[in-house]
This record gives sequence, structure tokens and C-alpha cells, in this order.
Amino acid sequence: MNTSQPDPFPGRVMALDLGEKRIGVALSDETRTLARSYAVIQRSSRQADFAQMAAIAAAQGVTLLVVGLPVPLDGQEGALAAWVRDYAADLAHHLQLEYLLWDESFTTRQASQSMRERGQRAHQQRGRVDAVAAAFLLQDYLDSLARSPAGQPAGDPAATPSTTA
Repeated sequence: MNTSQPDPFPGRVMALDLGEKRIGVALSDETRTLARSYAVIQRSSRQADFAQMAAIAAAQGVTLLVVGLPVPLDGQEGALAAWVRDYAADLAHHLQLEYLLWDESFTTRQASQSMRERGQRAHQQRGRVDAVAAAFLLQDYLDSLARSPAGQPAGDPAATPSTTA
């Protein structure tokens, strides 16, 4: 990252892998270099989900949300992508945080493969795979910052910076 440019969002980044039943949560370190899986939230309602994520964001000093956007290989977004866009905007407004959407293609597959390589079978992965997928998503975002001379995301077409104002 170019240290001559101040980071517009100092602090940790929280990434989310949104699903119908679970939300995978990952956090960056304070230097925005490394991502780690943090938690899996069992979805119940937006209000309850938002309360849990607000508690995590406050406790961990989160200043930016990165939300995984499901982008099919043909590039045509469907109903799930529209739901993710709406959910992310609503959550960011609720948390009073900036957010961006990031292509989550293959993150669950990467997470599952990584967990298998560490000796975890499919039934053992169910409780953590979403958080590990969020960590892969977040690490991809952080790596793009490191590759970019201005410290901005490196032009991923799904990266959509958004404000909460």
C-alpha cells in the first residue's frame, strides 16, 4: 500500500459471506494485511442479524464492510445478487459504515478445499465453512489493496463502493 496516501477508512475490515441460513464473518487485522475467519451467524431476521453484526463491528473496531456478491460466470446477476445488494445497503446504513460489494466467486469452494486439506470432512465443515469463505473473500480484497499503488481496490468489477449517507 502506498503510505503517502492516507487510508480513507482506518481500522479493521469485516467481510460477510451471506447465505440463506448462515452468515460467514471474517475480520482483517488492524494493518489490513491479513484476513481471518471470525464467526458464523445463524440467520433469523434482519433485526437479529444486524444486532449481532453491530456487536462484532463495535467490539472489533470495524470501519468498513466488504460483502460478497454472487456473480455468475455469465455475469448476469440474478435474484440472489439483488437480495445481497439490498441486504448490504440496509446493514451498512444500520451500522453507519461504508461498504463495498466484492465478487465472491468460488470462495465457498476454496474454503471447503482448504478445510479438507487440513483434515476436516464435509460434516465437520458445516459450522465453519461460511466464515472461512468470508476470510478468502476478505483476503482477496486486502490483496487487491496491496497490489494497487493508490491503496484502492484493484478494479474488481463487483467492487461497488457505497456510502451510507
